[in-house]
Amino acid sequence: MAIDKPYKNVPGTTIFDADMARLGFHLNQFCMSLMKAPNREKFKQNEKAYLDEWPMSEAQKEAVMARDYNQMMSHGGNIYFLAKIFSSDGISFQAAASTMTGMTQEEYAQMMLSGGRVPDSSNTLQKDS
Repeated sequence: MAIDKPYKNVPGTTIFDADMARLGFHLNQFCMSLMKAPNREKFKQNEKAYLDEWPMSEAQKEAVMARDYNQMMSHGGNIYFLAKIFSSDGISFQAAASTMTGMTQEEYAQMMLSGGRVPDSSNTLQKDS
């Protein structure tokens, strides 16, 4: 029996629920492995070889290699686990989040200091009448 998930239709938002947790389990476990210095070193030496040690989909591996955080999230990645990747790359959370919005880091910081994204018809469920 399919569960109705009206929250799946929030424009511009990837909701991390139990289904996404199952989808991204190995991706997120890979991310957690980067908490250990020897694993980070192994990953940095040969990213593809290290990723191939994990039973992840090719789409997940390609998203990691491209550092496409939006794609990782669409394949079950949780932002708090994905933070292990950009931390391993020496990138701040703010810098990584800016890449997810298509903004520069400075533009992203200013948007957040101004109260966040402005709701409009492209990112809300309500349409202009």
